[in-house]
Amino acid sequence: MPSLEEQVTDALKSISRNEDIKSYVQESVELYPLLWKAARRFVTGESKQEAIHIAQQLKTKGYAISLEYIGENTTSIEECERVKNEFLALIDGSGEVSCTPNDSISLDLSHIGLSLDENFAYTNLLELAAKAEQRGISIMIGMEESSKTDAIILLYKRACEKFTNVGITIQAQLHRSEQDLQKLLHYPGRIRLVKGAYQEHSDYALPRSIELNNRYLEMAAQILNAKHPVTIATHDENLLQELELRYDLIGPHAQYEMLYGIRPDRLSALRHGGNSCKVYLPYGKEWYLYVCHRIAENPENVYRALTDIIRPYDGGRSMDYE
Repeated sequence: MPSLEEQVTDALKSISRNEDIKSYVQESVELYPLLWKAARRFVTGESKQEAIHIAQQLKTKGYAISLEYIGENTTSIEECERVKNEFLALIDGSGEVSCTPNDSISLDLSHIGLSLDENFAYTNLLELAAKAEQRGISIMIGMEESSKTDAIILLYKRACEKFTNVGITIQAQLHRSEQDLQKLLHYPGRIRLVKGAYQEHSDYALPRSIELNNRYLEMAAQILNAKHPVTIATHDENLLQELELRYDLIGPHAQYEMLYGIRPDRLSALRHGGNSCKVYLPYGKEWYLYVCHRIAENPENVYRALTDIIRPYDGGRSMDYE
């Protein structure tokens, strides 16, 4: 019998994929602004300029940043073109933030056409990578459901034939990821290591467990020992403490990353310890799926969400970072 916490997590991940619920929330005059109060803990805003404003504040404090226009599974060519143009404008906007190669634009390939046609998504990815190269920053490809993993890795490898500023995310929860990692280490792009937030069948993935933590640490060890560019993306205190015991992450090839609004005090401590630290900064109106995943990762966030709805935070979240 799953624990109550596991049931809450599964329920949140399930409704995050329910298009009817998502549409209802987005179209509801009453519900959308109410839930947006809770979403603001994890999302910089609905506009590009709001995200860039917070990025500027964090850059002055010494953080690297990763900006993303939230969305995935775009269903029309016209919408993909609009999304691509938004990303191009975001890359241009990064010029206001004094970005470096340690900074990135994050995206899901299904947001720019993977769900329609792989070659179309690849063409869009190359255009974005070229623009990012001009601005001296990187593109970080997100990892989506396991059904898309082969296509995502294939397009990443193809992009690496033309650009060195494209990185890829790998999910430790997937059984295949350890084998995928061995191949990805032969490509130049930064590897962003995450546990994985998608609800996957046990045939394909591990649940949250000590076994998953051990796999994460083993994969991190392989990347760090290879001195390959890596982003350690986790908020898990057990993992962070173990990594601090085993490794000195200080150096240009390795960085810690945490999501905006989650554990800013811990990331601040890591930065003051001399480590390169990055804050992931999402924006846009497609925040429903993203926020459901953030709450599902730690069901205690349900209490934070209710508190934020009742007593909205009236300060800038960037002020929480030191």
